[in-house]
Amino acid sequence: MICSFFIAPSLQAKEHPSLILTKQGVKDIRANLGKLPVFDNAVKQVQAQVDAEIALGIDTPIPKDYSGGYTHERHKLNFVMAQKAGTLYQILQDEKYAKYVKDMLFQYEAMYLDLPVHPKPRSYARGKIFWQCLNDSNWLVYMAQAYDTIYDYLTAAERKTLEDNLFRPFADFISTGNPQFFNRIHNHSTWGNAAVGMIALVMDDDELLERALYGLDDDGIEFGTKDDDGGFLKVEGQKAGFLANLEDPFSPSGYFTEGPYYQRYAMYPFLVFALGMENSRPDVGVLQHKDDVLIKGVYALLNLSDKKGEFFALNDGQKGMSLMAKELVTAVNTAYYYGDQDPTLLSIAADQGTVLLDQSGLAVAKAIEAGKAKPYVKPSVNYGDGPNGDQGGVAVVRYGDSDLELVFKYSAQGLSHGHYDKLSYSLFEGGDEVAQDYGLSRFVNIEKKGGGNYLPENASWAKQTIAHNTVTQNETSHFGGDYATGSQHHSDLYFYESNNDAVQVVSATEVNAYPGTKLHRTMAVIKDEGFEKPFLLDIVRIDGSKRNQYDLPFYFNGQVLETTFDYEQPEKLAALGDKNGYQHLWVEGVSKPLKSDSWQFTWINEAKYYTLTSSADKADQVMFTRIGANDPLFNLRRDAGIMIRRDKSKDTTFASVIEPHGAYSPVTELSLNANSSINALDVLQSDDDYTAVKITTVDDRSIVFILANSDASTSKKHKLKAGGKTYKWKGAYYLGS
Repeated sequence: MICSFFIAPSLQAKEHPSLILTKQGVKDIRANLGKLPVFDNAVKQVQAQVDAEIALGIDTPIPKDYSGGYTHERHKLNFVMAQKAGTLYQILQDEKYAKYVKDMLFQYEAMYLDLPVHPKPRSYARGKIFWQCLNDSNWLVYMAQAYDTIYDYLTAAERKTLEDNLFRPFADFISTGNPQFFNRIHNHSTWGNAAVGMIALVMDDDELLERALYGLDDDGIEFGTKDDDGGFLKVEGQKAGFLANLEDPFSPSGYFTEGPYYQRYAMYPFLVFALGMENSRPDVGVLQHKDDVLIKGVYALLNLSDKKGEFFALNDGQKGMSLMAKELVTAVNTAYYYGDQDPTLLSIAADQGTVLLDQSGLAVAKAIEAGKAKPYVKPSVNYGDGPNGDQGGVAVVRYGDSDLELVFKYSAQGLSHGHYDKLSYSLFEGGDEVAQDYGLSRFVNIEKKGGGNYLPENASWAKQTIAHNTVTQNETSHFGGDYATGSQHHSDLYFYESNNDAVQVVSATEVNAYPGTKLHRTMAVIKDEGFEKPFLLDIVRIDGSKRNQYDLPFYFNGQVLETTFDYEQPEKLAALGDKNGYQHLWVEGVSKPLKSDSWQFTWINEAKYYTLTSSADKADQVMFTRIGANDPLFNLRRDAGIMIRRDKSKDTTFASVIEPHGAYSPVTELSLNANSSINALDVLQSDDDYTAVKITTVDDRSIVFILANSDASTSKKHKLKAGGKTYKWKGAYYLGS
């Protein structure tokens, strides 16, 4: 397919640089050097880094290592430094930087054609410089920018040599040479598409540009072939190329189906290629594609981080990745300059402490210097998942000026980085995990741990349902832990409300995780005058077609303080099960059947107190667990959990409250408000029509929450008699006394 926008020849000669930096941008930067501290400091930092590398000399070793090894890290540093050096050449007009880039490129040119595929065999698509084509694509994305900045410094003969012996063979290798990598919907392919597209723009090669935007017409990939992570390389009817990767993984609101950790990683190639197109081929409208979804994606990333700026661990995600990442510097600068010059973005940029050395970074630095920055306030949000935003989603509830943040996941599978955890959640206070999601099992770029790659425990533990704060039925993960099955389904939003001063609620259903079982989970963050802080009410209603065993875990951080139930510790530790993640859980304590209507567990973490209060069936058991069984290489964290087990149940309801309260000072040794304000939690009624829960406080007040299970309409009137009292209300829920 030849697109019309490639047919008309350009009316003027192509100028360089024209990818991220532009000719006019460079002029403006030079005119403002020495006037903007944020920008000037960024220049000095980059100059110090590049000067140190120039002094060391250029090393392009024969590739042999996985992530974290010397050759991998050396080649990675090379492409980063080349891009920075080229930028310095444009800004400072010092030829030593252009010569550094030129010499490095010719060292790669001398070796590239004779390089075999990388000797490490682990990847489904092995690179030549790196162990996977993904990293080769990283190289080309950065080197295309470096080449663009020194293009006019090189002679025509030098450019021809580089393009014939390095850049075009490189682009062919990661595209036509590896269609299973290039022609799919995945962050891997985004990097590959962007790499080919960016070098195409520099070389003014329409054939490569079309390949980047639309993928390969005939890729020869068999449907059903899987990658290293168990994800399908291609599904029936799926398009490919950069534009398809903009369409399918992003919802209209900017949520990226793989989760924020991989959205952060993919945003760099998404943005830099889109900017390259904006500066070189604005007629195509890539930056504006899908109603400015890339700019919306920047805001989604910001909102999917906690109070400390660290991304929520949805799907595969390494904890600690944050808004300070270099990709977010690119994202924030780009969203400010090419968006609406939102002054709240400037506060994020100021916290990051650096800017891009291009026209967007210059604009941000000018605005900060002019005092235009305003605080960025993260709102409660509900992001739909899927290309049309109708494949479930993720809600983040933030209550007013409190530090409490609830993350409720009812999304689609999330491609190969997805986990089997429908209707799961995590809870934060002040950026500290109260109820945590495990995240991924991988030590990124630490070669001593599996070459820095995903560890076997990512599949055997981190992806499994029992690793998350959600219901596991009969010790089997959602969808049987099968990727193909999970990819066909998503949970559905029942309702979401965030505009009530007393409560914010999100509710969703899941009917496909276990055939014959419907899961309905409702989470309400409630502010009540009798409580020091807002608290979380969690209701899980299960409608089963037969009797099952249900396990509901709660993974907490901190030190156990007190329980209202008795439990016994085993003399010898044993795993809870033998598969589906259960083989990785030690059982550290087991209660007898509770024989009570509710129970409590109190712990302390980061000098703050928390109490979990839960309703109970009299046959329920509570277990203390710890991750780490059957893990001889210590690949897993030894995190603690507490789990409710309800056996031989058909239709049942779990109701729990997580209550933050009080604090302890290790300096003054003063403990404040260490006790829960709740005396009991009872399920008054739960059927197809209504679930009614009553919280009884220590001062004998009642808080009643009733959910209309079959009609979430805001105009529907309801009447229910429960617990000896009649309640009337309009809408999906009732909250009162």
